[in-house]
Amino acid sequence: MSDGARIVRINVSPGGVPKRAVASARVTTMGVQGDAQRNRTHHGGPERALCLFSQDRIRALQSEGHPIQPGSIGENLTIEGIDWSQVTPGVYLRLGDEVVAEVTRYTSPCFNIRASFHDRDESRVSQKRHPGDSRVYARVLREGSITTGDPVRLLTRAEADALAAPA
Repeated sequence: MSDGARIVRINVSPGGVPKRAVASARVTTMGVQGDAQRNRTHHGGPERALCLFSQDRIRALQSEGHPIQPGSIGENLTIEGIDWSQVTPGVYLRLGDEVVAEVTRYTSPCFNIRASFHDRDESRVSQKRHPGDSRVYARVLREGSITTGDPVRLLTRAEADALAAPA
């Protein structure tokens, strides 16, 4: 269920991690304006325009002793209050009032996020090794602006198609 789900943090950087918090941002088919990636082979582009992660999963990882914080593993949007097990490739999300996105894949953790884990083992957020603890990439179907605190809602494909259709 996604009732009460919201964006708790919007994260950007000139490239690399950690990403810093901004109060609001414009989201385009290429990602969050003001954000950049150092390695465009593995990050960014239309199919990886957004990287999303769960605040609830961050809290669980912190309870295991990991020094992870929102933005420290490179996610653009930190989301709270959504059942993260439902955020899988092929799922559609409405972010705020305007943005519609489709989850395209799980991310592959890289060595650049090692500092967020007490044992420096970035595979702690690998979908293959720890199902349900991975960040996800998404493509943007409808551009718009988002603000910290905006609601997040799971959509059906029909709802996403209707919202993403040109007016």
